Amino acid sequence: MRFSVVIPVFNRAELLKSAIASVLAQTARDFELIIVDDGSDDDVGAAVSEFSDSRIILSRQQNRGASAARNRGIDAARGRHVAFLDSDDLYLPHHLAAADAALEIRTTR
Repeated sequence: MRFSVVIPVFNRAELLKSAIASVLAQTARDFELIIVDDGSDDDVGAAVSEFSDSRIILSRQQNRGASAARNRGIDAARGRHVAFLDSDDLYLPHHLAAADAALEIRTTR
């Protein structure tokens, strides 16, 4: 697997849906998506369950902050590279493909 995309989330279930959709719309398809719920009060699980994709992994923890959530995502990552996306942000469709190309150039030098 090329990429592990980590999205830490706290009380942004509605915004999270757009972030997830932007990752699933990537032209590069070799990724897993790890969503770390950092003790949200809203229903992050329901937002995630709207997507039926085996590459999505939901991890939950007590609220410890975004850095702890990112670290938990890193610990769960199986991809060669880790990419981060905030729960209120989006990837453009070629984001991972562009990152992959840049990493490939860098590693062949």
